Amino acid sequence: MARHKYDEPSADLAADIVENAQQLVRLEIALAKQEIKELAMRNGIAIGLMAAGGLLVMLTVLVAVPVTIVMVVDSWIAALVWVVFYAVLAAVLILVGKSRLKIKPPERTIASLKETRAWVLHQLTTNGK
Repeated sequence: MARHKYDEPSADLAADIVENAQQLVRLEIALAKQEIKELAMRNGIAIGLMAAGGLLVMLTVLVAVPVTIVMVVDSWIAALVWVVFYAVLAAVLILVGKSRLKIKPPERTIASLKETRAWVLHQLTTNGK
C-alpha cells in the first residue's frame, strides 16, 4: 500500500518543514551574497568614475595657475580651451558616476524572504490541523 504525505506522523511533517525552511534560508543567504556582490561591483565602478572626475577637477585647478600666467602673455585662448576641456570632462565623469551610484537594500532577497516566511506560516498552519 502506498504511503501518502498526509499519512505521516506530525513529527515527520514538522521535520520536513524545518528541513525545507533550512534549505530556503541557505538559498536566501546565497541570494543575498550574490546581490550584495553585484551592488558592490556597480558602486565600485561608480565611485571610480567619481574619483576620476575629482582627479580631473584637481588637474583643472592645477592647470588654472599656469593658464593664468599664460593669459598674461599671448596664448590665453589655447590655455582657456584646455581648462574648459578638463572641466567638462571632470563634470561628465562625476555626473555619470553619481547617476550609477545606488545604495539600497537587496530587494530580491527581501522579497524572497517574505515569500519564504509566508510559505513557512502556511505550512505550519495547514499541517498543524
